Amino acid sequence: MTLPHQYIERYSGQVRTEQLFGDRLVRFLYHPLREQAPALFRLLTSGYSSRLLALAQYDLDTFNPRLRQPAFLRQYGIDLAECLEPERLTSARRLFERRIRYWQCRPMAADERTVVAPADARLLLASLAEDSALWLKDKFFVLAELLAATKTDWLGRFAAADVAIFRLTPEKYHYNHLPVSGRIVDQYEVQGRYHACNPGAVVAAVTPYDKNRRLVTLIDTDVADGSEVGLVAMVEVVALMIGDLHSCYCDHCGYEPVTLQYPGLFVRRGQPKSLFRPGSSTVVLLFEPGRLRFSDDLLANQRRGDVVSRFSRGFGLPLVETEVRLRSTIGRAVTGG
Repeated sequence: MTLPHQYIERYSGQVRTEQLFGDRLVRFLYHPLREQAPALFRLLTSGYSSRLLALAQYDLDTFNPRLRQPAFLRQYGIDLAECLEPERLTSARRLFERRIRYWQCRPMAADERTVVAPADARLLLASLAEDSALWLKDKFFVLAELLAATKTDWLGRFAAADVAIFRLTPEKYHYNHLPVSGRIVDQYEVQGRYHACNPGAVVAAVTPYDKNRRLVTLIDTDVADGSEVGLVAMVEVVALMIGDLHSCYCDHCGYEPVTLQYPGLFVRRGQPKSLFRPGSSTVVLLFEPGRLRFSDDLLANQRRGDVVSRFSRGFGLPLVETEVRLRSTIGRAVTGG
């Protein structure tokens, strides 16, 4: 019997059971295939195979009328009333790369010292400090590998980091937004595989986020008009059926014009930063220790023992995700440094 996976919907408080996308394929890939045919497993988690799977899933059904039917939209929680140009959403790719009126339908706290969710996603909190109740060392990534230690001087700042992990499921709005305001001090891409972000795959593969292709952005928030939570690392991790990650920073309400991201650019909390092409994907945020206090409800949800989570079973401790909305508060600055 396959173990279900549940999470808590933050805005309603309800426990929901996730319909895991491609769960049978993921269980096959990350159990018998990975062990019995490692060469084939590597091929299927390559960029070529990921793009091919995305093509089959999202591009071969152009003008499919089923995509606009209320039952389909309701099943995947897609609200056309939120969307800009809903009449253009005629294929799975266009539907899952939709733009929304985020400034209206995803309100954000006015206090600049609040840190906000970068995506509509399911969230886990963690810490790399051994004396923390959230300590999850090497469960989801090895820090030096995640940040690619040979390319950055920032490792020491995050050795005991507080961590927020946002898992985007395939049907979600796939733009990532800035969780904080501050100045970009470094940005670089790390090449890697295209492992799935399904909870079963994460538990089976062990530290998959530091093996996938990813974009690392370092933001100094201790600047004028910044969020005052120290240095923040935003790691955008591609996954199975993610064709690409497009830069699309815009510093005002909307999506145009796009501003090139570079070290020295001041970026604003809540604004679009990038677009994951369709598929599941993950955003990992790293915060310097002692600079941020996570919201109490998120901490309480994660420890619940009455919710069936594959993460809890796989790692042997309560680990329950909370579904959060883009630009909702996940924590507040503790000090201005």
